[in-house]
Amino acid sequence: MPASLKSLAGKFIVFDGLDGCGKTTQMDRLEKKLAQQNVPAVRVREPGSTPVGEHIRELLLTSRGEGLHIRAEMLLYMASRAQLVYEEIRPALCKGIAVLADRYTSSTLAYQGFAGGIPEQSILDVARAATENLWPDLTIILDLPLEVAVKRIHSGAKRGPEQMGLFQDRIENRVAEFHQKVRDGFLHQSQTFPDRYRVISAKGTREDMEAKIEDALVTFFTDGR
Repeated sequence: MPASLKSLAGKFIVFDGLDGCGKTTQMDRLEKKLAQQNVPAVRVREPGSTPVGEHIRELLLTSRGEGLHIRAEMLLYMASRAQLVYEEIRPALCKGIAVLADRYTSSTLAYQGFAGGIPEQSILDVARAATENLWPDLTIILDLPLEVAVKRIHSGAKRGPEQMGLFQDRIENRVAEFHQKVRDGFLHQSQTFPDRYRVISAKGTREDMEAKIEDALVTFFTDGR
């Protein structure tokens, strides 16, 4: 009998990690399981999922953003996030609806912070203002070695640009060292905030990952939370 996911109702869950880690597939699977168990859920992506956010996404993830300073980049991500929280995330949570987010402040801390050089505290301060101090109940980091992530992304190119994620745009052009720092940044967060992060290896099969994620969710949200 599948584990009950009823405890996820009204919870805010973020999936994050390097592109190629399998976020989309695992979110698809979790979304289907929640529907099967009649747990209402909405799914959002960052940047995007609102009209304003999609405009910001086009600027950030294409050549239109060439020359964008790292601090301006961070603030644009936060602007999209502020709109998303206002329009989608907070209203859903207030109705007892589970929110599944593809990236959140964890990505900003990894990309613009740990890899980009902006102090962590500066990002956290801006995030508190942008989101009115709304933090995920749980952030799941799907961890993958950089070389494996790159192979997966390029093998997925034939499926079209939407499946290629950040590696197919201007952010891909940053050197491998940058992306390694991004991975290190995600792992650093999990060590800094162990009470609201879980790291799951993305090297196994999709089925293995799905089982590990489900186990992590059930354990986390039924352990007195």
